Order: sequence, then structure tokens, then C-alpha cells
Amino acid sequence: MIEEVILVDKNDNALGFMEKMEAHEKGILHRAFSVFILNDKSELLIQRRAKTKYHSAGLWTNSCCSHQRKDESSIQAGQRRLFEEMGIKASLQKLFSFIYKTSFDNGLIEHELDHVLIGFSNEKPKINSQEVDDYNWVSLEILKKDLILKPDKYTAWFVIIFERFYKYVLDNNLRQ
Repeated sequence: MIEEVILVDKNDNALGFMEKMEAHEKGILHRAFSVFILNDKSELLIQRRAKTKYHSAGLWTNSCCSHQRKDESSIQAGQRRLFEEMGIKASLQKLFSFIYKTSFDNGLIEHELDHVLIGFSNEKPKINSQEVDDYNWVSLEILKKDLILKPDKYTAWFVIIFERFYKYVLDNNLRQ
């Protein structure tokens, strides 16, 4: 099955579809999502991407991320992918969206309008080893410090998103 992404303009209006790898080779703006799962200790579920991933392999990132499919909302896509990658079911809500563009050593370019989603769960992940090498529940304070000290351990989008996510959690008193 050919995996397609939804091409969008800067206002998130759908413009059409393109094969995922072609969009990443050309650096075309497309829709994506990033899921953040917190447990009842206010720890964030992070994952280390599988070493076989086409970019950012072996790096730590948020709970899961991917691309919406045709006629799939960001919430539906996030719930689908959270279960596919981490074996977790959780209600999600949208926090914010942002656009970023970054290039990788292998010539691929991420140019995404990323919808950031939050959910809550205490489930033990059942990781899909084709997507994820490892996971950890980490306090937000420890993660904040580590992102400053060792940003190369993390995906580009996670480094960008985290500060805004952290501020949202503090401002909305989502910590236990």
C-alpha cells in the first residue's frame, strides 16, 4: 500500500495528496500530528524511534507521531497511531499547531504543519518493534533539562514542540 500525505497551505487547507517519501524528498508542506501522553505522575511517555526508520532513527521523541490519512481527523489519526506504535488507547485533544521545516543528513526534508495532541494514560506500552526501539516515562523537569544539555538525542520536532507543550501544561495546571 502506498502511503500518502495530505498537502496543505500555511492555513491547513488541503491541497491534494502525495506519496510520503516524495513529499519528504521535495520538502513539500504537509499535515502531520504529534501525540503527548502524560500519566498520573505528570510524566511524559517518550519513545526511541526504531533504528530502521527512514529519518531520525534511534532518536528519542514524543509519545508518537505520524501523518493523517485522507478523511481522517487529527484526533482519529493520533488515536490510530498511538495504538499501532505503543499499544495504548487514550482520548486525545488538540493543543496547538505549528509549521516547521528541517533537513536531514540523508537528504530528506520534513516540512510539516504539525497538530500537537495531548492525552492521559497509565497503561504500560506494548511497543511495535518495527516503529519503536524503547520507551520511558520521564518527568517534564528532567526532560526540559536534558533537551537543553543533549538536544542531539532527540528529534528536531520534539525539541521545537517541547517548550510550548511544557508551558501549556504549566499554564493549564495539568500536572498532578
